[in-house]
Parts: sequence; C-alpha cells; structure tokens
Amino acid sequence: MSQASIVMALSLAGISFILTVIWGSPSIRLLRHFKIGKVIRIEGPQQHLNKFGTPTMGGIMIIVPVILITVMLNATSLIGLRILGLSVMVPTLTMLGYALLGAIDDWEGIRGSRRGIGMRARTKFAIQVIIAVVIAIVLRFVLQVPDLYLPGVHGIVRLGIWYVPVAAFFIVGFSNAINFTDGLDGMAGLISATIFAGYGVVAILQSQEFVASFCFTIVGALFGFLWFNVHPAQLFMGDTGSLALGATLGVVSLMTGQAALLPLIAIIPVSITLSVILQTSYFKYTKKKYGEGRRIFKMAPLHHHFELSGWSETQVVQRFWLITLLATLIGVALAEV
Repeated sequence: MSQASIVMALSLAGISFILTVIWGSPSIRLLRHFKIGKVIRIEGPQQHLNKFGTPTMGGIMIIVPVILITVMLNATSLIGLRILGLSVMVPTLTMLGYALLGAIDDWEGIRGSRRGIGMRARTKFAIQVIIAVVIAIVLRFVLQVPDLYLPGVHGIVRLGIWYVPVAAFFIVGFSNAINFTDGLDGMAGLISATIFAGYGVVAILQSQEFVASFCFTIVGALFGFLWFNVHPAQLFMGDTGSLALGATLGVVSLMTGQAALLPLIAIIPVSITLSVILQTSYFKYTKKKYGEGRRIFKMAPLHHHFELSGWSETQVVQRFWLITLLATLIGVALAEV
C-alpha cells in the first residue's frame, strides 16, 4: 500500500471527525425537539436513573458522515478519479441497513407501541439474519473475499459451503455484541473505534487501501461522536448506531479474511455478550431445577456487574478500553504471523 493511500486513509479520519463534530450539535437539538430520549431500566444501576431523557438514536451522527463521505468519494469515479472502490459499498450498505433496523427498534422503544421494550426480539433477530445472509452471499460470490486466514497457518483456510452461515454468524453476532456493549457513556464508541483502527491497520498491511480508508473514516466519525458521548453523555448512540457498527465490523473482518481474530480483538464485546448468555441461561436453569432463579453476576451485561462491585462508570470504560487496546495490538500482530 502506497504512502499516499495511507495519508488518504488518515485524512479521511480527520475529515469525518470534523464533519461529525459540526453535525453533532444540530443532531442533539433535533433529537431533543422530537423528544427522542433514553428510557432507563428501573432494575438497572440506580446511578443511571439521572440519564433518563438523554437523547438517543445518536448513531445517526456517525452514520450520516460516513455514508456521505463514502458515496461522494465513489462518485468521483464518474469524472475519472478512483479514490474509493465499489467494494466498500458492501460495508456501507450494511451500515445503512442495520442502522435503519436499529432506528425502528429505537423508535418503537421510545415513542412506539412497545415503549421501553422496542421491537420483538424474534422479529429483530430474524431481520438481522436475513440481511446478514444476503451480505454473506455477496461477499462470497460477488466480491470473492478470502475465506479465512488463521495465525500460523500458511495460505487460506477454505470453508466451502460453510462460508455463508459462518459469515452470517459473525455479522449478526457482532451486531448484537456491540449493542450489548453500548451501556456506559463512551464505552461502545471508544471500543469500536479501537477495533476499527486495528482492522484499518490490517487492511493497510494487506494493501487493501479502500477497506483501510473506510475503516479510518468510521474511526474519525466515532471520535467525533465521542466528543458528545463521553461522560457525562449528551446523547447515546442507541441501536441505530450499535447494531450498524457491530454488523459493519463483522463485514470488515470478513473482507480482510481475518474474522478469526475478531473474537480476540473484540474481547470486551464478546465477554459482555457471554455474560448475558450465561446469566440468562443459569437463571432459567436454576429456576426450573430449584424453583428460584439464581445469578452468576450481580447484574448482566458484565459492565453493570463491575459497577455494582464498586467501580465507577469511568473506571469501567477506561479499563475495558485498555483491555481492548492490548487485544487489538496482539490481534494485529497475529494477523502478520
């Protein structure tokens, strides 16, 4: 990958950051005008109750600049310039599709008939799977991305007919993983930015300049979002942002062929998701066996457990981010093994 391409990727991060910060204040005013405020769970940590009414659906602050920049740069091909390739339209459309799904879920939970709950879980999951399968088919048979690289294994590991279900699993799985991670001020944005930066570096090492540019465009937008989302948050990304970021992250990992490293690099979202699965499963099992539901953690997702254990919100976010940063550095190193 040329030095000019690296400069372009980093420049796009700066441009998307500036656009997001400029777009931030109008976004917050717009969300406040339409009274799109966060509904806080009563059973959650009591210190979160003061967040009630904080604008949500802030993911639009991230989505709009990223899509705008990506579409405009692709449009330059009409005048003979080739700044971004059409391949990045796949993660771009992924981001848009899951953002729309998340926006519907947010709206249902705030102003819809299922206030405080959102879309039915089965309905949302089914739509996620359908979109993911379509994307996986496009990745496999249109873009023909590499199946899978494994650290220490020479060449590509062929998945054959299993590619589509495995790819769909990564897209849906990490869409929900980032969604679960979006529970504390700045956490989902900071962790997502770090992971996208890691895959941006992997793409640079693979000379995938278009994927690298796309990743750093998202990083810049996330930094711009964090300008308003760090503690105390002025707005939350909501499912509009978290579902879109997670699904896009899954697609980017698949486009680099390094999806096997995603559970390591995204160790915090994975751990948070597992905490929810374990807590729910154990509660149901003990309720059925003993007539009384028991818990492994003080509260799930995992970050609430640490809050109830005495960590402050900022301590949880900072420590989880440090773990993510270390895991990302290890993951990028393993990508070159």
